[in-house]
Amino acid sequence: MIHASGTFEVKLTPQKPDNKEAESANLGRMSIDKKFCGDLEATSKGEMLSVMTEVKGSAGYVALERVSGALHGRGGAFVLQHSGTMTRNVPELSITVVPDSGTGQLVGLAGKMTIRIDAGKHFYEFDYTLPETQ
Repeated sequence: MIHASGTFEVKLTPQKPDNKEAESANLGRMSIDKKFCGDLEATSKGEMLSVMTEVKGSAGYVALERVSGALHGRGGAFVLQHSGTMTRNVPELSITVVPDSGTGQLVGLAGKMTIRIDAGKHFYEFDYTLPETQ
């Protein structure tokens, strides 16, 4: 495993619900724009779907984002898949590289990312592998 870390800025923009049923079910949709700094120098674009429940502090979301830039100096792009839940204010989050989504010098990339928010600042930790032939 190779380890990468750094910070990121994120902008989430609410999107109009696709239909009235989605709106009445508390389903939300947002566009994602990120800028990563540190070992991953990149930007990303993506989409998020979320749901809020009637129980305060419980919710869920899924998202896909395409990351383009350089990881430890290797150029290319890859896709991250998010799956998150909040159970009465207890978070659980999984962020994984979509298999075979790597391009350029990131072909064959596999790994998992974690995020931490501290005093309003976003941090990432990314453990990944790349094929030896690159």
